[in-house]
Amino acid sequence: MTIQQLEYLVAVDTHRHFVTAAEKCFVTQATLSMMIKKLEEEWGVKIFDRSKKPVMPTSIGQKLIAQAKVVLEESRRLQAIVQEEQGGLRGDLKIGIIPTLAPYLLPLFLNAFLKKYPDVRVKISELTTEEIVRRLKQHELDVGLLATPLHVKGLHEQPLFYEDFVVYDFSESHRTDKKLLLAGDIDVNRLWLLEEGHCLTSQVINLCELKQKERESHHLDFAAGSLETLKNIVQSHKGITILPALALKAISQEHLSHIKYFKEPVPAREIGLVTFRHVVKEKLTAALKAEILAHVPESMQQTERKAVVDL
Repeated sequence: MTIQQLEYLVAVDTHRHFVTAAEKCFVTQATLSMMIKKLEEEWGVKIFDRSKKPVMPTSIGQKLIAQAKVVLEESRRLQAIVQEEQGGLRGDLKIGIIPTLAPYLLPLFLNAFLKKYPDVRVKISELTTEEIVRRLKQHELDVGLLATPLHVKGLHEQPLFYEDFVVYDFSESHRTDKKLLLAGDIDVNRLWLLEEGHCLTSQVINLCELKQKERESHHLDFAAGSLETLKNIVQSHKGITILPALALKAISQEHLSHIKYFKEPVPAREIGLVTFRHVVKEKLTAALKAEILAHVPESMQQTERKAVVDL
């Protein structure tokens, strides 16, 4: 048994196709098949049922693949420990970040991080919370930047900061003197949300205690995929939406008058740094965390917020 064989094993399980797995591993299909067959002969069991399309692991195969992932993760950890101890921060750092955070947080710290650590290659993907969790578990990401807490077994969460919610109001009532609002003051019939799948959508629904029938009463069925699209829709249709505070940096001066704030306790979301339970790239992760905190407003870096909106 070799580490390479275990990587082939996991690749076939991931893609459920020998040819695709071989392409991802940069070997021929014949080589990959032969190495897995040798592993099956060594262990005396069938790992994959090749008669099924797509190929499926057998019952014992599922157990062996699960353990293979653990062995591969520990192998990567050994390599990372050696690399970090050899001095200097270098290597790849794969980051997943939710779309409602990426356009506003990344510009704050990313350039500074890249200049400070020129030997670090950063790969960033905008993904939903569900996809970030999946990729962290599959070791396809090193770090997730998203709304927490997640309460997902196997993941380690480090709170970074707490981001207030604000109201972006272009409705007919936006010119009233009432600048501080309660969630109940929001007209749900004028409220626009992101499409399903964004954690911010769930947070706003919980914040406003929306019911399905109220959400379905909207006269135009349009689900925005980004906050910038959502802002434009709200402006053109005289609607209302809820924005995280960092999004205010992208609002023009002329539209700042449409921002309203919540009364205390102000609802907020916790933004955290999430890794697999065994952090492989500890120094890189710590450096990323430090750089983010160095550029996020100090007012957001509070140790506790009682009004965090649960997902």
